[in-house]
Amino acid sequence: MEPLRPVPRTLLRERAYAAIRDAIVAGEIEPGAVVRDADLAERLGLSRAPVREAFARLVDEGLLESKPQSYTRVTAVVAGDVRDAAAVVGAMHELVTRAAVPRLFAADVEAMRAANARFGAAVDAGDVEGALHADDELHDVLVRVSGNRAAAATVARYTPLIRRLERRRFGEGGTCRSAGLHDRLIAACAAGDVDEAVRVTAEIWRTLADLADSDD
Repeated sequence: MEPLRPVPRTLLRERAYAAIRDAIVAGEIEPGAVVRDADLAERLGLSRAPVREAFARLVDEGLLESKPQSYTRVTAVVAGDVRDAAAVVGAMHELVTRAAVPRLFAADVEAMRAANARFGAAVDAGDVEGALHADDELHDVLVRVSGNRAAAATVARYTPLIRRLERRRFGEGGTCRSAGLHDRLIAACAAGDVDEAVRVTAEIWRTLADLADSDD
């Protein structure tokens, strides 16, 4: 039997990053909580090196803050930061929507409809995690079809800042974004109406800026 190949370091780093990011976004590691590389490495079954690399990335992305030789902790949810992130992410979604709509196939539109159905079912069930995951799936169709890797990377970087506030507000009894806006977006995409799809996309992401404003 051939010996197993070692797992590439980049995969370990990505695993640590994704796990810690998701725990922060979901509120499993709360704002202000001090995080230690040794503790999280043990919980994740990893060495400390990929966890430290994940910490550095999360500091750069605004989910952690660090004081050398003192602490690394989860940042507070700051409305202004969320508002800025929503503006950037919204602009990227408008960009990819404009590029993607003329390239969509029927299967892509059906994937959006299926994601929206899951979104609506999750909202009705009070499943915040499921609703936000389905929301990501719907918009990710347009990101993927656009082929714009720079926009995709920007969306992936800044969306977690927005999701933290969304999850907190929904946990306090707020409501998820209306599936009706998704219906309008999907209809515009199916009709090949680029301008309408971009208008609805802008409206969807304005609701997130409004969410941040209401949290000031």
